Amino acid sequence: MSFETTGIIRVEDLRKLGLMPSEARMRKGPVVIVECVQRIPCDACVFACPFGAIVKENINDIPKVDFNKCIGCGACVLRCPGLAIFVVDLSVGNGKALVTVPYEMLPRPRVGLRAELLGRDGSSLGYSRIVKVVESKDKTYAVTVEVDEKLAMEVRGIRVMGDV
Repeated sequence: MSFETTGIIRVEDLRKLGLMPSEARMRKGPVVIVECVQRIPCDACVFACPFGAIVKENINDIPKVDFNKCIGCGACVLRCPGLAIFVVDLSVGNGKALVTVPYEMLPRPRVGLRAELLGRDGSSLGYSRIVKVVESKDKTYAVTVEVDEKLAMEVRGIRVMGDV
């Protein structure tokens, strides 16, 4: 089944659409994964990127990332109204990765808090601690968690659990 039917974007879908960086690029350091797969009139990510790494030929196109220009700063994560941009960093080593997800819920995320890791379909993938939080002016957060490397392309949300 396709994402048009299920609403769940799979890694295979991203590859088919040319939206995935190579594994070698992901191992170099943080890089954005733009999972915006519908042709909608939005270009907030294009203007958010200080490096010109995200481009659209016209406002209705799917955003494309020049992975050689992207440094994974996450500015686009904070600006995407569809919460469809993530940062993945496989350069951590020791079988770990960092994943940055957009977050607009309560409780407010803070470094050190426990977070439940949520998969593409909303299912629980385990738990982690929040290692970084960046807040935008409009109260969207870019929250970074450390995960097992095998989950880096599956974790797409979190539920802040607190100090439990």
